[in-house]
Amino acid sequence: MTPPPPPPRPGRILRRSLSASLALALTALAAATTLVVAGAPPAAAAAAVPAPSPLNVPGRGATVPFKEHEAEYAATNGTLIGPNRLYGSLPSEASGRQAVTLDAVGEYVEFTLTAPANAMTFRYSLPDNAAGTGRDASIDVRVNGTQLKSVPVTSKYGWYYGGYPFNNNPGDTNPHHFYDETRTMFGSTLPTGTKVRLQVSSTAQSSTFTIDLADFEQVAAPIGKPAGALDVVSDFGADPTGAADSTAKIQAAVDAGRTQGREVYIPQGTFKVQDHIIVDKVTLRGAGPWYSVLTGRHPTERHKAVGVYGKYAFQGGSSNVTLRDFAIIGDIRERIDDDQVNAIGGSLSDSVVDNLWLQHTKCGAWLTGPMNNFTMKNTRILDQTADGVNFHYGVTNSTVTNTFVRNSGDDGLAMWAENIPNVNNKFTFNTVILPILANNIVTYGGKDITISDNVMADTITNGGGLHIANRYPGVNSGRGTAVSGTHTAARNTLIRTGNNDYNWKFGVGAVWFSGLNEPIQGATINVTDTEILDSSYAAIHLIEGASNGLNFNRVKIDGAGTYALQIQSPGRATFTDVVATNIAQSNPIHNCVGAGFQITRGSGNSGWYADPPACTGVWPDPVWTNGGVPGGGGPGGPTDPPGPTDPPEETGNLAQGRAVTASSHVDVYGAGNAVDGNPNTYWESRNNAFPQSLTVDLGSAKSVKRVVLKLPPQAAWATRTQTLSVLGSTDNATYNTLKASAGYTFNPSSGNTATVTLPGTSARYLRLAFTDNTGWPAAQLSEVEAYTS
Repeated sequence: MTPPPPPPRPGRILRRSLSASLALALTALAAATTLVVAGAPPAAAAAAVPAPSPLNVPGRGATVPFKEHEAEYAATNGTLIGPNRLYGSLPSEASGRQAVTLDAVGEYVEFTLTAPANAMTFRYSLPDNAAGTGRDASIDVRVNGTQLKSVPVTSKYGWYYGGYPFNNNPGDTNPHHFYDETRTMFGSTLPTGTKVRLQVSSTAQSSTFTIDLADFEQVAAPIGKPAGALDVVSDFGADPTGAADSTAKIQAAVDAGRTQGREVYIPQGTFKVQDHIIVDKVTLRGAGPWYSVLTGRHPTERHKAVGVYGKYAFQGGSSNVTLRDFAIIGDIRERIDDDQVNAIGGSLSDSVVDNLWLQHTKCGAWLTGPMNNFTMKNTRILDQTADGVNFHYGVTNSTVTNTFVRNSGDDGLAMWAENIPNVNNKFTFNTVILPILANNIVTYGGKDITISDNVMADTITNGGGLHIANRYPGVNSGRGTAVSGTHTAARNTLIRTGNNDYNWKFGVGAVWFSGLNEPIQGATINVTDTEILDSSYAAIHLIEGASNGLNFNRVKIDGAGTYALQIQSPGRATFTDVVATNIAQSNPIHNCVGAGFQITRGSGNSGWYADPPACTGVWPDPVWTNGGVPGGGGPGGPTDPPGPTDPPEETGNLAQGRAVTASSHVDVYGAGNAVDGNPNTYWESRNNAFPQSLTVDLGSAKSVKRVVLKLPPQAAWATRTQTLSVLGSTDNATYNTLKASAGYTFNPSSGNTATVTLPGTSARYLRLAFTDNTGWPAAQLSEVEAYTS
């Protein structure tokens, strides 16, 4: 069951990404592949530009159970692609920004084991099909030249298009999120030195298959049922074959475990689960994440899918829950932020998640407080459509540690103090790689936060490696949710982090700070004992309002595609023992705010300071060296793909996150609720005071052809008709009527949504002028969305 949001200010199910991304043109990528072997292949050759690995940083990051092998360093007769960091290109989303493409029968990538292994996970990309629904194929696994098995592969969990929140329409712009992962067991332990080959045998289903990497590990035997535990199969009749829906039976087992004070055991098998399992005061454990798998999605109600959730705080919350030793592998193929299709969710105080495998859901874990004392550890989170983990809405004294995150669709690990403070949370000893959008690790607001001993690598677009910010709705000092207290960012390593933001059209730094909602002040932010390696653009970056209280101590910057420091907002910072080398620009600082940014220099600094700094009207092209090796594929380099460097016309909802004003509002129902991307929050004008209006600044003139208006979707919002007109302006002074006044009906049975078509007249400011509402004596709107098509 998907719980309703708590009144009167419901927590958002999913936040908006950093900004709606726009794409570079994508060079042609062919379709998927069926793979097996035929005859003797051509001789193999190793390839690639050396690049630092995020899994080779002593003492930092997650301790993982596998040995990783990059395809570009393996034996292959395929084609090396990359290195390249240009968003929208296939190598830009590969680990190390390089991979190998196979496009003919007999082509292969062959890995030589460096440790015994009985299982493999490999990361790959198949092209989309013409309908945008993906295609299926298979790949042959050969061991020392002998065929072992064919493993199914698919592109149905990749390939998104358009602007945020994206779609599956190949006719749209901005293709991205190309890669997926699959796993298989060999049936026996292969010794060190064994050659494991992935090879093409047929191109009937597709013409190309791209291999990024393979992770090899020794999986232990299944864990037996603990003494006294309830068994979801033998005691409650759940189906381990996955043929029948086991949702109700597992839920019954969990409920019995709570009332009887007994653990609940998921034995070896694949269990179809088509809705949330609600847990409270219970331990749910499996035979191991390679053996006990929960999977599934409701066949018709697509907002229902497998997940293990605590009760929400407004329902009393859940506590004393342990989830361990199983996998949740979902079937989420799109991003719809209102759908609660996360692997772990709800409120889970005094609870532990340990040794789970979370894949193909929307978020690995979206925890909605208020809640306290939650720990996630020893977990793998792969191939999400949105965040890996998000501590949202009053999460305190909670930790994510020793967790591996790869290929999240949004922030890898995030804390978002929306309206209720996040306090004393920690992200420690995690490895976060390849977030497709936004940041590797971020905290939006919060008090006394620790982000330490992590490794972050390969940010794709619209974000950096580490971000500390007063950003996103509900983050401000008035609610006590702004950045405050002491933030500790210690002993982190960042590799190839930061990337271009195609709304701003300049780079985001590897470590960056933002005071967008209000200045960061009264807080202490200590960045210590940190390595910032081969940054895609700047190493350290300030933007959007002032950021004060920054202290950089014992920081190594080795390689930056543009600057060591990119200063675009005021602030104050101290630098001690900060050493920068291999900075692409001859002047290592970009600063156009002058004395507004105050630098205090301690001892031991070198390589990052200049007086005067650079202040130019043109952002330089980055120079990427892949760890100091020339020819790393920067713009204009030999591996640069053809095509434009400017994004196409903006798509997606143009109004979301934009500046908005209203003629009036009541209580907490302010105008910002109408552009926050959450249909459960709403703007309401003063009662009995028509006419009323809401005005959105789109940032620049747009040819808007369609406006979508929403009210909260709950049935309690009974059918009503609002009478309104739509006006447009280029200067916020003179307004012209784009749509004459008419009545628009909002019916909860059809989503409480109304669409207004417009002639496409160019306007920067859109104004909705309300004169009547049959359901309430005020104007009401939960979302206004503007589109150019």
